[in-house]
Parts: sequence; C-alpha cells; structure tokens
Amino acid sequence: MSPVPPASRPPWIRVRAPSGSGVDRVTEALRRHGLRTVCRDARCPNVGECWGAGTATVIVLGPSCTRACAFCAVSHGLPVPPDPGEPSRVAAAAAELGWGSLVVTSVTRDDLPDGGAGHFARVVQALRRISRPPEIELLVPDFGGSRKALRTVVDARPDVLGHNVETVPRLYPLVRPRAAYARSLELLARAREMAPDLMLKSGLMAGFGETREETVAVLKDLFEAGCRSVTLGQYLPPSRDHVPVAEYLAPEAFRELADAARRIGFTKVVSGPLVRSSYRPNAT
Repeated sequence: MSPVPPASRPPWIRVRAPSGSGVDRVTEALRRHGLRTVCRDARCPNVGECWGAGTATVIVLGPSCTRACAFCAVSHGLPVPPDPGEPSRVAAAAAELGWGSLVVTSVTRDDLPDGGAGHFARVVQALRRISRPPEIELLVPDFGGSRKALRTVVDARPDVLGHNVETVPRLYPLVRPRAAYARSLELLARAREMAPDLMLKSGLMAGFGETREETVAVLKDLFEAGCRSVTLGQYLPPSRDHVPVAEYLAPEAFRELADAARRIGFTKVVSGPLVRSSYRPNAT
C-alpha cells in the first residue's frame, strides 16, 4: 500500500513523528508485554502526543480483522486463536505504566462464537485485580448483533462502553460494507437497557462525502440510542488503496459539530481534525 502524500493534507492535520522519553517508555513496555496498539496498527496521527503522555490504546484478539472496512489500516485475513495470556499482560502493562485510564479495543472476530466478548470480559477482570486499576473503556465491535455477547461485555462492568458508527448510513456500502448502521444503533440501545447507568460512547469520522445535516441526524440517532459521549474527527486515508477522502473539514467545522452535539444533549464531546475515538478519553 502506498502512503498518501503529506503534502496533500492541509496544515492543521500535519503532525510530527513520535519521539521523546515518554514515547520510548511506552514503546518498550508494550514490546516486553507483547501488546499491540491501535495507535500503530491503525496509523493514528496522535501517537506522539498520547505516548508522550504515557498513554496508549491496546488492541486485543490478534492482528487480523475478519472484515475489511474501506477506511481502516488494520490488517485483515485469517485470524489467530485468542491468546489466553493477553488479559494478564494488558494488566501488567497498565500497572507498570501507571495508566489512569485505558481504552481497550479489538479487531472484529466474526470467526469466534462470541465475537471475542469473553476475552474483553477477561481483560476487564485482570485490570480490576491490579492495585490501582485504571478507568476502563472498552471499544467493541458489533458482535454480529449477538445479545448474549453484548451481555457478557456489559456484565464485566467497564467504566465506559464504546461502539463506533463511523459514518452516516448512506455511506455504509462504501465505507463499512459488512457492517450495518441499524445493528450498531441496536447494540447501543440494548446496552442502555442492560445497564442504564453505563456511559455509552460512539465516534464518527468526517470527510467521506457526508453532509452536515446527515452528521447531525446520526448524532440525534446516537443520543436516542443512549449515547452521552461522542467523538468527531477527520478521516485520513491510510494509503492510496483505501477509500479516498472527499473533503478536509476546517477546525471551525468541527467546533460547529461539537456545538450541535451539545445542543442535542451529549455531556462529553471531543471534536477536531485529529480526534480519534480513543483520544483523550477523560476530556469533555
């Protein structure tokens, strides 16, 4: 895959390469504990900022996704069996690095009977056993619409449960051909029914060709489903082989979307060109 030239991107989304002692410390700890991060696998632009601050977003259940979304840099193909030692390694890294909050996500595992829900639950359990557990945010796939799998994750009692809709429903055939907008909304609504006090979160990317009206309509759908936390960021194609960007939104456009989300009733909104769903999880 050939990278998208940086020169084709506006100046407000250009970032420096990650470096510094904080980055080195996180890199070494992740290497020793054998952990992968969405920061690297998905080529997040905020690696330098987040790792420099000592944080990272761990990706579990292997390196290969069973889907091939047109926007995503994570590899897809034949998955490997879940590693039973992974939850304890996640907890060991969190304890070593003193993480106050941790986002744990995964590739989609349509090959597993529970979609990986039990593995997520075991990660939460391992993190709860360390002396100073972090705030735990799980960013989960749709589990193929399985109510039982969702119940497993909800019963693990993370502090935040996230599931991203990513884009507006009109663009799902282009961006997320094996996902379903209604299924994602249903997952969030079911989670609200199962645990009314659980903070629910979702994320959207802008720049696929959606209109502002479509984005606001999705925000309203998410709020109705029970979400009270939302992130909005710019889509950045990882390579020329991914769906091309249709538009780069200016920072002011993201401020306007944030205002719209707050008017709808969201209590936590993080919106900006470089925002990703796991960016600054404690920000408002």
